[in-house]
Amino acid sequence: MRIIPAIDLLEGQCVRLYQGDYRQVKVYQTDPVAMARQLEAEGFRYLHLVDLDGARSQQPAHLKVLEKIAQQTKLVIDFGGGMKTKAYVKAALEAGAQQVTLGSVAVEQPLQVLEWAQELGPKHLLIGADVRAERLATQGWQTTTETSLWDFVRYFFDTGLTHFVCTDIQRDGAMGGSAYDLYAQLLDRFSGIQLVASGGVSSLQEIEALQALGLEGAIVGKALYEGVLTANDLAPYVD
Repeated sequence: MRIIPAIDLLEGQCVRLYQGDYRQVKVYQTDPVAMARQLEAEGFRYLHLVDLDGARSQQPAHLKVLEKIAQQTKLVIDFGGGMKTKAYVKAALEAGAQQVTLGSVAVEQPLQVLEWAQELGPKHLLIGADVRAERLATQGWQTTTETSLWDFVRYFFDTGLTHFVCTDIQRDGAMGGSAYDLYAQLLDRFSGIQLVASGGVSSLQEIEALQALGLEGAIVGKALYEGVLTANDLAPYVD
């Protein structure tokens, strides 16, 4: 199982939000490129890079940061936030992302996302399921829709898109534990899904449980920044 550190960008800084609330922000590093270099030096190979400004404004605001990180590290980067058009997706890939996470646009314009997958290749797209009480949230998690998580995943899974990241918003930034039961249901209903867990990861026991469950990856954010989990702790899971 891949361990994927997260860098969330807000106004050019590395931050964490509490449960997706832009009013509850904690800054951890003012230089995201330096943060990425540090993560690489600690042995991590992957990076989940989130443009919070882009998610809120519906257009990416930190492509230059993405480009600098891609140029100055060998991290395998997935980038998300404000990916509302094919031009934005292509710009992120050209800036150095290996995958682009599609959240709001996948909820609002699923046919368009399928067209992008055909043109750009499905391996470059990561479908983001941002969940609050089993309903999909959009626009930087500010709007909760009536779209069911299960219907959403089924739609894309049945068309051959198998790479998903699922974030339980109420757990994100709270270090209250992973949405283990939710992930178990997803893996049970969608055999062969490549699922990345996000939100609430705060202990090695959780990492072990998620790995045993069959998750493809786990995103670690606040627990890493707060020192609850360290690079040494996670070293056995970093290939």
